[in-house]
Amino acid sequence: MAMGLPRLVATAFTLTLVSIFLPLPFSLAGEITSIESVPDLQRLMYVAVDGYPCVRLLNLSGEIGCSNPGLSKVVAPIIKLKDVKDLVQPHTVLVTPDEMEDFFTRHCFTSHANKHVAMHEIGVFGVYSTSINVAAFVELVHFLFTRIMVSNDLSFASKIGGVLIESGSSFQQKLKGLSPDNMFPQAEFSPYGNVEYKWNPTASSIMWKAYNFPVYLLSESGMSAVHEFLSKKERKHKTYTSDVAEFSMVMETTKAGTHNSEACLQEGTCLPLGGYSVWSSLPPINVSSSNNRKPIVLTVASMDSASFFRDKSFGADSPISGLVALLGAVDALSRVEGFSNLKKQLVFLVLTGETWGYLGSRRFLHELDLHSDAVAGLSDTLIETVLEIGSVGKGLSGGINTFFAHKTRVSSATNKTLDALKVAQDSFASKNIKILSADKTNPGIPPSSLMAFMKKNPQTSAVVLEDFDTKFANKFYHSHLDDLCKQCHSPFNSETPLCSFLILSGITIAANVNSSSVVAAASVVARTLYILASDNKDTSSSALGSIQVNASFVEELLACLLSCEPGLSCNLVKDYISPTNTCPGNYAGVMSGEPSSNPYLGSVSDVSRFLWNFLAEKTSVQKGNTTSVCSKGSCSRTDQVCIKAESNKEGTCVVSTTRYVPAYSTRLKYADGAWTILPQNTSDSMGMVDPVWTESNWNTIGLQVYTVQHSAYDNAVLVAGITVTTLAYFGIMVAKSFITKALKQD
Repeated sequence: MAMGLPRLVATAFTLTLVSIFLPLPFSLAGEITSIESVPDLQRLMYVAVDGYPCVRLLNLSGEIGCSNPGLSKVVAPIIKLKDVKDLVQPHTVLVTPDEMEDFFTRHCFTSHANKHVAMHEIGVFGVYSTSINVAAFVELVHFLFTRIMVSNDLSFASKIGGVLIESGSSFQQKLKGLSPDNMFPQAEFSPYGNVEYKWNPTASSIMWKAYNFPVYLLSESGMSAVHEFLSKKERKHKTYTSDVAEFSMVMETTKAGTHNSEACLQEGTCLPLGGYSVWSSLPPINVSSSNNRKPIVLTVASMDSASFFRDKSFGADSPISGLVALLGAVDALSRVEGFSNLKKQLVFLVLTGETWGYLGSRRFLHELDLHSDAVAGLSDTLIETVLEIGSVGKGLSGGINTFFAHKTRVSSATNKTLDALKVAQDSFASKNIKILSADKTNPGIPPSSLMAFMKKNPQTSAVVLEDFDTKFANKFYHSHLDDLCKQCHSPFNSETPLCSFLILSGITIAANVNSSSVVAAASVVARTLYILASDNKDTSSSALGSIQVNASFVEELLACLLSCEPGLSCNLVKDYISPTNTCPGNYAGVMSGEPSSNPYLGSVSDVSRFLWNFLAEKTSVQKGNTTSVCSKGSCSRTDQVCIKAESNKEGTCVVSTTRYVPAYSTRLKYADGAWTILPQNTSDSMGMVDPVWTESNWNTIGLQVYTVQHSAYDNAVLVAGITVTTLAYFGIMVAKSFITKALKQD
């Protein structure tokens, strides 16, 4: 008992010292209600953040896009751009959309790979300007190298650990435009020499540069998580902690040191960009017979888009509005009888990979040259005219839907198409559709798939229908902001049910795509195609008047292809396929496995599979009236295809000429399980400038945020702990000596 008293007093003294010298800096009480396992603790400490990454892409000249600079994760404190002054260490910079373009243009164009981009632009100018303006060429060289050597804030760029881009409709109200593409997109494929023309005047070109740090676009939930972390620190005024972002975005090409497409394909650290285009004929073509083939009216649209962020490429106006208009027209024409008796054959072609060197159209034309199975029944000599549906989502103004017809050249076939458009316009009683010829001062057709057709054959007769005349109407061309609803002005926004209702009602406020404009485009295209196929220009024709586009169908398609709710889980899509993703994305993707006209469906995107099934049904002879079923995805007759096999236990066999066409660079060859680059062919002008785009492989991509203590504070705690321990030791010894003496005296 006598020995226990000194220990008790010493313990009390030690606790007193601890309370004096080391008050607890924070308490988890009140924040943690229950921790029952290690995962619970991890969820409390680390918050996974949803977002859309900018990834590393490569071409023959170098790299673009984003990646962790090394082989490990990037961890850096978060700071808002407006709070940035003098950074001592790398930080994660939080950037708003209205700051994004200026941020990347002024501070971040630092990679050596961007010099290759500049040289490429100079080469494009020199090669494709048939009459080079020396003064303009010198000005271009000066501009590009000034952009590299002068405008960079290298000291600032070196302090960027990562970048987080905020999202939300509220920011879009501040923006007059945001397009990360070039002013003349894909100018190297232009069939004319004036490649300095500014089709896209709001362009910044930031998506074509390389950044050696990770960049994420935050989702709505991700933005809330980040702001919650930052606000907690502000409320608690903790100066000894930092909120950090941890980026897991190590690219395989970075790890392997393969910094162009040729090197990464050889090492297997990347895959070529591409996918599967789809074409279908109305009525079906008798592939087994070449007799009595009709001239072809080819109607073209694109299904892929691009943006700074891989999986946020909706492309609402450009190009999905044109795709939806095409599908709306096909749906309307499918209800018209007697197409087999018309003078011409209608063929519908939906291309993918167009954003990346016109992969889809170039490969389609190449397959025609090869007479491959993918285009069996077609011949380039039979294509009389081409009608492309471009951006048609912004045609409505003042109650009138106005579209501009851009033609390739003057020819009888082109004039017939223009005349058919005018006849179709006049056939509507409402008179709310106007077709105008594009300005004659334009250098030529705008960036479109027709450029590939023209480069292949300058005598191609074609027209592209657009919602603009001399420059893009879409201020968010190839931007993540080119979505279904740019904004509904306060007090509404694109997330509210009212805004969604307005979109689906065709009376959207300030939307990127107006459904009534798309319906109008679909209507005029459907009747134009019927006029061209029948060669009947009688506007009072009952058959022509019976062609009516289903507006509800168009509105549902917009919601399916341009949003995540319902997205591809909508009933329309699920009636044809079982989608693997809800959000459509509309990025071209990569070619995995051997390309084929009868591909493994696991390698085909959700949108391509939906389009194949939809077009096969709408252009078929039997439209769901048959009892012929296909349980394993194949039919007994060669002229039949099996549709809806994914969505139902048993598909349906219908007579239809609908095919997949692989879309990948004509400079690539797949053999023995690997991709190789073919030598340049001087007779292939497009192949000579083909960038051969590839996408780096990666193991995982992720982003999480958490709080860490400063190392200086950790060191202070260590010193304080040592001090307390030392004082406690001496205190115990003094107390023990004092108590011992007191007990002896007693």
